[in-house]
Amino acid sequence: MTGTLAPTQPLTAADRCDRCGAQAYVRVVLNSGGELLFCAHHMRKHDDSLRRIASEIQDETDRLHSTPATAAENER
Repeated sequence: MTGTLAPTQPLTAADRCDRCGAQAYVRVVLNSGGELLFCAHHMRKHDDSLRRIASEIQDETDRLHSTPATAAENER
């Protein structure tokens, strides 16, 4: 095993916030090697603290503001 990180998989609807159980849009990989998942609300709430202990943050909160392709097609 090498010291490089495996590519991070996209978050899915099955990924849940470790704080409240809502859909997770942020994965925080900790310096200690573990990971935590957060909804957008809890990431904003704990952002400063998490950035101090994170080796990587995968932020997919932009998906909250995008329109799925099928919905966009139905609007035409």
